[in-house]
Amino acid sequence: MATHALFESASGYAIFDVKLQENVGSLTKAVQDSIDDFAKFSKMASLLSFSPYKSAAHALENANDVSEGVLNDHLKSLLELNLSKPSKKSTVTLAVWDPVLASSIKSALPQIDVDSSDVSKDIIRGVRQHASKLLKGMQADDLIKAQLGLGHSYSRAKLKFNVNRVDNMIIQAIALLDQLDKDVNLFSMRIREWYGYHFPELIRIVPDNYQYARVAQFLGAKETLTEEKLPDLAALLDDDTTRAQNILDAARGSMGSALAEIDMLNINAFAIRVVSIADYRKSLMSYLAEKMNVVAPSLTALLGERIGARLISHAGSLTNLSKYPASTVQILGAEKALFRALKTKGNTPKYGLIYHSSFIGRAGPKHKGRISRFLANKCSIASRIDCYSDKPSPMFGEALRQQVEERLNFFETGEPPSKNADAIRKVLDQLALDDEDESDEEESALPKLEVTPKKDKKKRKSTDDMDVDEESPAKKQKLSKEEKKALKKEKKKEKKEKVAEEDAPVKEKKEKKEKKEKKEKKEKKKSKE
Repeated sequence: MATHALFESASGYAIFDVKLQENVGSLTKAVQDSIDDFAKFSKMASLLSFSPYKSAAHALENANDVSEGVLNDHLKSLLELNLSKPSKKSTVTLAVWDPVLASSIKSALPQIDVDSSDVSKDIIRGVRQHASKLLKGMQADDLIKAQLGLGHSYSRAKLKFNVNRVDNMIIQAIALLDQLDKDVNLFSMRIREWYGYHFPELIRIVPDNYQYARVAQFLGAKETLTEEKLPDLAALLDDDTTRAQNILDAARGSMGSALAEIDMLNINAFAIRVVSIADYRKSLMSYLAEKMNVVAPSLTALLGERIGARLISHAGSLTNLSKYPASTVQILGAEKALFRALKTKGNTPKYGLIYHSSFIGRAGPKHKGRISRFLANKCSIASRIDCYSDKPSPMFGEALRQQVEERLNFFETGEPPSKNADAIRKVLDQLALDDEDESDEEESALPKLEVTPKKDKKKRKSTDDMDVDEESPAKKQKLSKEEKKALKKEKKKEKKEKVAEEDAPVKEKKEKKEKKEKKEKKEKKKSKE
């Protein structure tokens, strides 16, 4: 049963003296309803001590510590001052709401018993409900203002954790980039159909969507195209003069219908809009590449900007992606196929978003599942390095990428790839050579990885047999009682035969000795006679 209660408010810490409480009676409805009544609850809890925060910064520091379950020095001194050492007659039990904070208080102050059960939480709930009346000298508006100010500063501090490594910008950029891809394809198809009524032969000469929109914007009415415009037209087609001449010849003998001036103005305006969207898409792609190289350089070096950004977007954040195991990263993006396979008891998918990687495309049909599993393992390692390292570097991603290349080579030639410990150690050595001042910190954070030799309990499969699925060994059949007795008898006979074979030379020696002794006795008798 709790004797004291800790209440963390927005203005300070408060310790209450708990009375008239029992574990059995607290479960009844009447006692729980009495918590809502201040007249009854004031007899159960009374203020023992209140320690306000010194400033807004001090309040924010204590709020962060409480949210992370860390015992602050200010709270520790308050508990040591007010809660004296318990004696044999009276024990001190402190009611705390957060179990993590309760465990940290117990480890730092072992003389204080800490309780975070439901009964203790009911007491703290009543204290929070009647805080404005129990804390003397404070008004109800003071607590509301303190909560509002602390809430704003706490949220602002969480958002300003690290401006340069905000992965939310990556999530928004890749979502916009995917939408722009769809829009550019749709608008390009629309301008082809629209301008094709006037100049249908242009589609075969200029198949690229972006170039087609620029050429349509430049040409306008096909009758206005002359030989003087050929250099400018060739510049739009990557300095291809032959195609520019083909466009001029096709325009002179085109079968398209003539359009009104107002129609041509609308087509020209739409072509300008399509070109501007395509140009913005290119700038957004460069922005995404720069942002990915800052936030997740290892993942970018391993998979590329777009696939890495899609993984982060699908996971919700880089932190969430780093917490996923490799098996989850492998099928990330194929949730529908996974649940459909589980429901219908079919084959589960082998890959999700990582299917767009070039490694899976280069692997053979037999090895696509194995290389996707290996690639997902490297992706999880790269995401954890990017998320938890102070200064992320693309060198780790390049080393992991080289391992995937070696694995592809292993499928073809059978040459074994390098191990993770060796690859990471080489990168750490290179970083230590680049910056000798940071070498001590890196060695303390990442100790040397020693490879322990595995016991050869089973022989490894040869490279030729790795592609063939071996049949599982047959299960042992259950034997009846009679068959078991017969097996035991056979085993006993075999043991007796072995013992007889071992004892045979010993018996022969004994028989020879006995015969010699008998002969000697007979000879002695004859000599006496």
